[in-house]
Amino acid sequence: MLRVDIHRGALKHRIAVEDWEHAVRNAMAIDDLDDDLRLYLGPARNGSMLEVITVRRESDREELVIHVMTMRAKHRRLLPGG
Repeated sequence: MLRVDIHRGALKHRIAVEDWEHAVRNAMAIDDLDDDLRLYLGPARNGSMLEVITVRRESDREELVIHVMTMRAKHRRLLPGG
């Protein structure tokens, strides 16, 4: 099971913790970025799409959420059928 912590700076867009957790658990796309960053694209509890960026830690089972916001159009290409 993936363990995820959140950096308080990731809360600046005022998205509920339950929503970004739902987006990560139900991610429709996951993309490994540079510098141990990982992008999750998934739905909030109301179905709106979120982008969540994490930093991978010591093991693949620990990540720190550093960015959460409504998904931007530039990420649509990563979704199935995008």
